[in-house]
Amino acid sequence: MHVQDTHWASAAAIAPGGRTMSTAAGTPRADGVRTTPLRVDAQRNLEHVLRAAREVFGELGYGAPMEDVARRARVGVGTVYRRFPSKDVLVRRIAEEETARLTEQARTALGQEDEPWSALSRFLRTSVASGAGRLLPPQVLRVGSDGPGEAVRVPPQRVQPGGGELRLVSDESSMGADDAGAGALLDVVGQLVERARSAGELRADVSVGDVLLVIATAAPSLPDAAQQAAASARLLDILLEGLRSRPAPAPA
Repeated sequence: MHVQDTHWASAAAIAPGGRTMSTAAGTPRADGVRTTPLRVDAQRNLEHVLRAAREVFGELGYGAPMEDVARRARVGVGTVYRRFPSKDVLVRRIAEEETARLTEQARTALGQEDEPWSALSRFLRTSVASGAGRLLPPQVLRVGSDGPGEAVRVPPQRVQPGGGELRLVSDESSMGADDAGAGALLDVVGQLVERARSAGELRADVSVGDVLLVIATAAPSLPDAAQQAAASARLLDILLEGLRSRPAPAPA
């Protein structure tokens, strides 16, 4: 993955109280507040850029260049940079939206499914079907050979060549103050994991990081949409079986 955590501070302005003020929409003042609404054509271009960014980063990882995003959006690269003054700003926008979507999916499963295993499996199926694994945010997946987190193997498109191992961060103590969205995601997924584990339906050694890894692993990027959906569903079925707790064998 291309994004480094040290770049996040410059990627967005922080308003009083810690609220992030994105510079992606409209013309911001020095304090980050947009002063004029976007014109219709500018709004359309913004939507095209965001859609293209999700597709490109989903296929190639966050290391994909801005030129690829512009080409997919069918706009000039200057148009992309007018909306997002740096690649980090665009990546942060996509990552924050994806974090919010995953968090909402987890909360929905937690609130609407009485059975712990059904809640966890529903969250995983919804997330994988939406392609969320290809856009897991950098606040949750960090690059580095040192530091907190569990070193894991991930799909090739998630790793930037020469960038070191990809690590899953599974606790809020290792995050910065600007990672509140990722912290909320880890918290609600943690509730799903704990419920299923306490009910004896989830293996005792399964962590929040393992669940996020399942989402990343079960979302392969294939050229054919139907093949991709079928492959994701099949792979997720196999991974879910691996997560389930099994009764101890009867003594011989």
